[in-house]
Amino acid sequence: MNSATETRTFEAEVSQVLHLVTHSLYSHKEIFLRELISNASDACDKLRFAALSDAALTAEDAELRIEVSADREAGTLTVRDNGIGMNRAEVIENIGTIARSGTRKFLESLSGDARKDTQLIGQFGVGFYSAFIVADRVELVTRKAGAASGEGVRWQSSGSGDYTIETTDAPRGTSVTLYLKDDEKEFLDAWKLRDLIKRYSDHVAFPIRLPVEKDGKPTDEFETVNHAAALWARSKSTITDEEYQAFYKSLSHDFSDALAWTHNRVEGAQSYTLLLYVPEKPPFDAVFSGRDERRGLKLYIRRVFIMDASEQLLPAYLRFMRGVVDSDDLPLNVSREILQQNKLVAQIRSACVKRALDLLDKLAKDEPAKFTQFTAAFGNVLKGGIAEDGANRERIAKLLRFCSTKSEGVQKDVALDDYIGRMQAGQDAIWYITADSYAAAKGSPQIEALRAKDIEVLLLGDRIDEWMIGYLHEYAGKRLRNAAKGELDAAVDEVEKERRQKVAEEAKPVIESLSKLLGDRVGEVRVSDRLTQSPSCIVLAEYEMALHMQRLLREAGHAVPDSKLILEINPAHPLVCKFAAETDEARRDDLGQLLFEEAQVAAGDQLADPAAFIARVNRVLLVGQD
Repeated sequence: MNSATETRTFEAEVSQVLHLVTHSLYSHKEIFLRELISNASDACDKLRFAALSDAALTAEDAELRIEVSADREAGTLTVRDNGIGMNRAEVIENIGTIARSGTRKFLESLSGDARKDTQLIGQFGVGFYSAFIVADRVELVTRKAGAASGEGVRWQSSGSGDYTIETTDAPRGTSVTLYLKDDEKEFLDAWKLRDLIKRYSDHVAFPIRLPVEKDGKPTDEFETVNHAAALWARSKSTITDEEYQAFYKSLSHDFSDALAWTHNRVEGAQSYTLLLYVPEKPPFDAVFSGRDERRGLKLYIRRVFIMDASEQLLPAYLRFMRGVVDSDDLPLNVSREILQQNKLVAQIRSACVKRALDLLDKLAKDEPAKFTQFTAAFGNVLKGGIAEDGANRERIAKLLRFCSTKSEGVQKDVALDDYIGRMQAGQDAIWYITADSYAAAKGSPQIEALRAKDIEVLLLGDRIDEWMIGYLHEYAGKRLRNAAKGELDAAVDEVEKERRQKVAEEAKPVIESLSKLLGDRVGEVRVSDRLTQSPSCIVLAEYEMALHMQRLLREAGHAVPDSKLILEINPAHPLVCKFAAETDEARRDDLGQLLFEEAQVAAGDQLADPAAFIARVNRVLLVGQD
């Protein structure tokens, strides 16, 4: 029994993504089959878990499976599963909207104990749309487990701006039928399908079946063509790199290879298997999801899928990792609340963190080119571990890479160990400067004296750096010091001390004049030991927040206490000398204000009155002209 057909329009971003997926996203068009089979596997996983508490859901057809069949005459390819299925609202939500999991809405509809035992995701996002790479039209027929046979849904689209949807009779599960383009009929060949399934989906834990052919024609009999065994449960010695990569792509819905992976089986008082991957770059789906949309490790218990993106198994700073944890000991009715309190989970989490950091250590040591790729993609995410994971702070710091005054351009290739290895005799601190960009950090006037003495300075220009460095006070016994805060404390001999005292004494009139002019805008004016080329700079107290970070927080609506700014001057600079010698009071005031405002700009602070600053600059530039 069919209902009237309804035509609906895709959400705006879906049309854009359909074009991107079809023309740009996948380098190999046969990936579509991997994506559809992966979705089918997710649906079977979800039903298998739901049936643990409601056996009636699988009563009509208990053997979960995936079937792939081709119809040469019709030019169609169909991927069918007898998994959890979808109702009408879920079809509209999951397929009419890009990269939605479906499970979030499912969870929100539940409460109490029902919700506790249901932590699953049926991923029906970008991967589904890959069907349009090879198909002119796609038809999806689905019925949710537990619904009556007449409550099925048929969805059809040509991948343009709209789709049709209607109610129909359907068996439990989902079938996706692709009406192949004229130049894509190769995917109707049984040998081609068998090869692709073996290559991309051999690890899927449910039988993937193809029709048995007789005299070159398919029959009603099916045969299983994959191992139908969890890849992570197999011995490492039997798994090829190609199989590991294929499993990663199916697991993560990524279309690039993984950078590295680690596969471990732990036996003893607690037994579990870990298979962790480091992606090459943030997956495509991550563009459409923020930090709250965690896509971490999948949790299995004795091969039964329990939870996707389990936040308890990895800390936030390792959220880029993908993989599987399969435990022999956790209870099957595990819930998010139980996970948070379970000592076994704490042990697994600790093991996951250790293995993940071990993997990154190995990558940094053995494959530096790949580690550079990792740093570019996820280095800033890893920095969060400095604050989040005090127990592993030293290990995480060892993995971080920075720019410095000794590095090549913006390449983040300086490790803290490298810095320590280059430290000068008698140097007892790791010097750094934070700013809101690499260029600003490199040009900071506060590091001029250090550069003149050939002391290396780390240039921290990422927004997270100021926050991160507040938790990293020392590394390998060396204190980290901000070149723009506190006293420089450079070791000097008696001769140098006397010279500095003399300079400070001679500069007293200038300091007093600037202090009077600037009033309570500064806490102190003093002669600088930092400057060699610039006329002035702003310095903060040792534990105050950098000015550029204060500005960003204020722009975000946060209340930030005002800092007592210290203005340091270079008495030998021509601009300071001109200020000291100027007899015209108005011009002298302009020069004094500029010494302070230029230092503010260089420090990343926001000027209270930019128009007045520009007017002062113009007046100073025009002095002496008719």
